[in-house]
Amino acid sequence: MERIEKIRKHVLFLDGLRRNAAAEADRCFCHHDMAHFLDVARIGVIINLEEELEVPKEMIYAAALLHDIGKHRQYGEGIPHEQASAAAALEILADCGFDDKETSVITEAILQHRNGDVAWERNLRGLLYRADKASRPCFACDRSEQCDWKGSKKNREIRY
Repeated sequence: MERIEKIRKHVLFLDGLRRNAAAEADRCFCHHDMAHFLDVARIGVIINLEEELEVPKEMIYAAALLHDIGKHRQYGEGIPHEQASAAAALEILADCGFDDKETSVITEAILQHRNGDVAWERNLRGLLYRADKASRPCFACDRSEQCDWKGSKKNREIRY
């Protein structure tokens, strides 16, 4: 996973992590940090294996690492974070050796990761949506009742 290591070390990725952390320093709910990104990636790999989707592991990790990297721009500028994250992903993916087709698939998954209409697609878009939602431990959160996630989105049990 050489290209994933390049993403992890990329200056724009590191800057996004730092800015997300600063923007969420006082946030009592889920954070958009490396732990979340890795949870999404690993759950995505499990879903991929269980459902025999055959999405390349590097594509899953790239989408998971980058899907919320622009969250700080939503807080600071009002830009939907899926758009900000996809824009940052374009440059990061190009610098890290992903070709145009891979970049298109990954950025489209990032753009759609909040769109419930793609939830059960048998591709990276559906996989990223489901892994992202499954990554949240609502069942163990003492602030779950104050969270603005709709009840149907909240994870009430361990699935992955």
